[in-house]
Amino acid sequence: MKKTLLASVLIGLGLTAVHAHAADNELNLYSARHYQTDEALYQDFTKQTGIKINRIEAKEDELLERIRNEGANSPADVFITVDASRLAKADELGIFAPVKSKVLEERIPAHLRTDNWFSYSTRARLIVYNKETVKPEQVQTYASLASPELKGKVCTRSGSHPYNISLGAALINHEGAEKTEKWARDLVANFARTPKGGDTDQIKAVAAGECGVAIANSYYLARLMNSTKEEDKAVVAKVGAVWPNQKTWGTHINISGAGMLKHAPNKAAAVKFLEYLASDSAQKYFADGNNEWPVVQSVKVTNPALEALGDFKADTLPVGDLAKTAAEAQRIYDRAGFR
Repeated sequence: MKKTLLASVLIGLGLTAVHAHAADNELNLYSARHYQTDEALYQDFTKQTGIKINRIEAKEDELLERIRNEGANSPADVFITVDASRLAKADELGIFAPVKSKVLEERIPAHLRTDNWFSYSTRARLIVYNKETVKPEQVQTYASLASPELKGKVCTRSGSHPYNISLGAALINHEGAEKTEKWARDLVANFARTPKGGDTDQIKAVAAGECGVAIANSYYLARLMNSTKEEDKAVVAKVGAVWPNQKTWGTHINISGAGMLKHAPNKAAAVKFLEYLASDSAQKYFADGNNEWPVVQSVKVTNPALEALGDFKADTLPVGDLAKTAAEAQRIYDRAGFR
């Protein structure tokens, strides 16, 4: 009866059903990663282990609320999403269980993991500029985006988006809250338009000359670089990219990550899945499938766009620390009018 009721609720929500009872050869995954290329990742895990993945996909807040409501009866084994602050928020809710794994400790750098959740891929917050109107030496740091010489030239997505909040959280850690707030106010003063759209929209606006510079996650640019569409090739031809803060603390990075749920009915399968995500084959899927960098340093990247973007100095701030200043970053943005 309970299982029938659960299935009815899931169907009513328009979500894929998962099995409520434990099974040695199944894994129940709650995913807020919305990339079609992940299908190959999951299929490879099943092929290697024989463990079937039952998946529910939805937005982070919806999934977290669902896990909290399900409580000890939750069928969820693993929660996977993007953005360190979102994972930290999930951790604060007490939904994760600590995982002790020699494989994960050896393969994932210490600053990219916590006791309860692990990073599996990274994406960088880079600066994209119009080659005709802005020189790369003008935008070598995040601070330069607030320079008076870029008045009316900056485009970005909403300040309430986790990618920008994460950048603000990193700036607070490195520069302090006072400097970060001044930066945010000056950044807003430089806007070419009210923040709107996603990162791809910002890159296209730069190419079209609507903006001189934009902040964007690296994988959006890499996606355009790998595209065979003529319109995307035209966009790429008009823009350049800069890795900010190479002479100081490095370019800000964010992550995709996952953790095992506290009430996971299939804990052995959950650990196998978390370890699989750090395997060479899975790490290559992140790079080739979604233009993200592997966290395992020994994995060689063969993605043409990532290779073309080249090596860079990445910020090594522990991902768990970003969440500590995320709320403050949002308050700073609100006061600065970065919405």
